Amino acid sequence: MKRFLLSLQHLLAMYAGAILVPIIVATSLNFSAEQTAYLVTVDIFMCGVATFLQVYKGIGIGLPVVLGCTFTAVAPMILIGQTKGINVLYGSLFLSGLLVVIIAPFFASLVKLFPPVVTGSVVTIIGITLMPVAMNYLAGGQGAKDYGDPKHIVLGVVTLVIILLLQRFARGFLKSIAILLGLVIGTVLASFLGVVDVAQVSSAHWFELPRPFRFTGFAFDVGATIVFFIVALVSLIESTGVYHALSEITGKTLTRKDFRKGYMAEGIAIILGSIFNAFPYTAYSQNVGLVSLSGAKKNDVIYGMVTLLIICGCIPKLGALANIIPLSVLGGAMLAMFGMVMAYGMRILNDINFKNQNNLLIIAISVGLGAGITAVPEAFQALGDQFTWLTQNGIVLGTLSAIVLNLFFNGLNYQQNRENVK
Repeated sequence: MKRFLLSLQHLLAMYAGAILVPIIVATSLNFSAEQTAYLVTVDIFMCGVATFLQVYKGIGIGLPVVLGCTFTAVAPMILIGQTKGINVLYGSLFLSGLLVVIIAPFFASLVKLFPPVVTGSVVTIIGITLMPVAMNYLAGGQGAKDYGDPKHIVLGVVTLVIILLLQRFARGFLKSIAILLGLVIGTVLASFLGVVDVAQVSSAHWFELPRPFRFTGFAFDVGATIVFFIVALVSLIESTGVYHALSEITGKTLTRKDFRKGYMAEGIAIILGSIFNAFPYTAYSQNVGLVSLSGAKKNDVIYGMVTLLIICGCIPKLGALANIIPLSVLGGAMLAMFGMVMAYGMRILNDINFKNQNNLLIIAISVGLGAGITAVPEAFQALGDQFTWLTQNGIVLGTLSAIVLNLFFNGLNYQQNRENVK
């Protein structure tokens, strides 16, 4: 029973992220209620598969790592899905996963291209590009007849306040699921205002196995592939930090081979996610804290969570239940979560030498271009459709700018970016 409760705790800690990403992407791409419910459940299922790949030492790194869908992929998935179609979205995800598998043995060398001044700028840009999505949801959803209705604003703000109160006053496990509790309480309050539709729950099936290419096959696009490859590289860098943290907590010394297997497992997870029309997956840092707090450092607890994820991922009614959350309630939670993405980017930037004017220029130009294109996507339209992969995507333009400017000013000397340099 103790092991089951520990596994359930890990599941709940990552559950909000596991259901939020598919709901946000599905509603932004105008999926039906049935399609959205499936996307939620297949994502939960694939989180279990991806986590197993990473925890099983024969394939992955062998640490108690939990893999979940990455929030850094939300904005690119919405943009590419809306502009190029979901077949290109999933085809490009597939290719990006293949590239991750190919570069896994050499990724330690590629990290030099992504020092904190670059990764911090990229994550900050991703957070900025997500904020308009959160604000539109807070107002009731772009295109809704009652867009901006005060009841939507109130629901979103109340949800956000609940999350903030839980973060401030709750302790331990309750604090770790503040987002999930905020969504539940916000939805209950919304039901009294008549904006919760539970009809889809009763019509959803009790059991359905995920199947490949449920929505679409693959189509390929160079620009979209570059976008997802950049997102994957940023995720690998974040995962490296998780690997190091869990190595210290469990007392296991990691070798270069272990890191290679960890990166390879993430690449395979991205490939499988695309085949099942799901998401790219990365290590979840929130579960690292649970490993430390609970003292349960063995992989058995994570295997138990994998079993729970796979079971839940075969029950469409659970996906339909998650889909009844009103957009305004989601918007309130998204303000916190997407804002944290932006704040995390700033925390990464805290590791650089701000007295170095060159670093300030790298951040200013790359973040400025990324945010600028997000706000004014038509600025470079005259350059033609062949360059839209660069000129219409703030993440790609900002990332490439950060890499090129860092090489120009700092070369490959990572130490020039650190605060302890005299």
